[in-house]
Amino acid sequence: MITRTDSRSTALRADFPALAQEVNGHPLAYLDSGATAQRPQAVLDLERAFLETTNAAVHRGAHTLAAMATEAYEDARERVARFIGAATPDEVVWTSNATDALNLVAYGIGNATLGRGGHEAKRLALEPGDEILVTEAEHHANLVPWQELAARTGATFRYIPVGDDGTWSLDEARTLITPKTRVVAFAHVSNVTGFVAPVAEVVELAHAVGALVVLDACQSAPHRPLDVQALGVDFAAFSGHKMLGPTGIGVLWGREELLNALPPFRTGGSMISVVTMETTTFLPAPQRFEAGTQPVSQIVGLAEAVRYLETAGMPWVQDHEEKLAQRLLAGLVEIPGIRVVGPPLGMPRSGLVSFDVQGVHAHDVGQYLDAQGIAVRVGHHCAMPLHKRLGLTATTRASTYLYTTDDEVDRFLEATAQVRGYFGVEGSADPATSGGGR
Repeated sequence: MITRTDSRSTALRADFPALAQEVNGHPLAYLDSGATAQRPQAVLDLERAFLETTNAAVHRGAHTLAAMATEAYEDARERVARFIGAATPDEVVWTSNATDALNLVAYGIGNATLGRGGHEAKRLALEPGDEILVTEAEHHANLVPWQELAARTGATFRYIPVGDDGTWSLDEARTLITPKTRVVAFAHVSNVTGFVAPVAEVVELAHAVGALVVLDACQSAPHRPLDVQALGVDFAAFSGHKMLGPTGIGVLWGREELLNALPPFRTGGSMISVVTMETTTFLPAPQRFEAGTQPVSQIVGLAEAVRYLETAGMPWVQDHEEKLAQRLLAGLVEIPGIRVVGPPLGMPRSGLVSFDVQGVHAHDVGQYLDAQGIAVRVGHHCAMPLHKRLGLTATTRASTYLYTTDDEVDRFLEATAQVRGYFGVEGSADPATSGGGR
């Protein structure tokens, strides 16, 4: 059995009110942080305090509350910028979530292709024959926007195929990144398999042919140290609600010169320099991408979530979750009739594991576990092409965070081992499709 690691996470749990409750008569074991993380009391308190004392629109108005709100808003930008290693806070753009951030980049490139954005934007414009490259493992948020961009511009949409375990290789990337490639978009960590992409190597290949690199950091920014400059990517996107923060707030990071060359996606108030009845000029980044009234309390809450993660220590968070993932994997591969997808036991993976229970639909698995007070994710996890490639319609996903304990993982494994018996399919496991992930 893998060494126990949960003494610190047990102590941290006291900071999370949601984790203290019972569900269906059992203590809640929350193994769905890959979808949405719980929030510590400090985040809940700070967001409420902001709304009670400082609530106002930012960058407008001359009264005291507006000035205080603006200061909190920009302080939050500075904290997030430091957290991800940005060169300057101006490289941090507030969005509603990562999906919004990825669409911002894709539609901005589309607008550049239409001739918007002036001379600076020409470097981002696509032409028929140019290629946009993703992987077969992408979340729909980092797949559909690029399909749409290809359809609007005449560019060719291509993808790196995955193997039988749902992971992809650098060799395949090397084959598909060519002088025609203009954009390479991929997830730092797969939300289905936990596979950790070789970011630096892909960046080197992409930049060698002049392609932009767009990183979906939704499953990495909350769970491991992230230094966007060290990784060498050009854009990165992540969501606040997956990293102890509120819903409705996300981040697009981009290199300053690229953000200032990218035409805006949304237009309206607060992002303009001069408006006449004939034309409009736009502010520099990040304001050019922040049209309209901003979700200030959520931004303040996200900054407090970042402060909490910094205090916990991101290297410890990564180490803790990776040990939990190995514990999950070691237990699952011993259960007959379970097929785990993703990297095999002993290989690096983030703190999540997805699996199929032979003869039982994932939704039934999820309902059975919920009856035991265990919360997991079921479905295709917004990765239908990946599941189709694996010959599956859905999987069950257990995902961990800094507050997850070994005891919760063990409860999950014990309950999962009972699923096939409960549904009357025990003993019919096909050895050829069992195990996986070994």
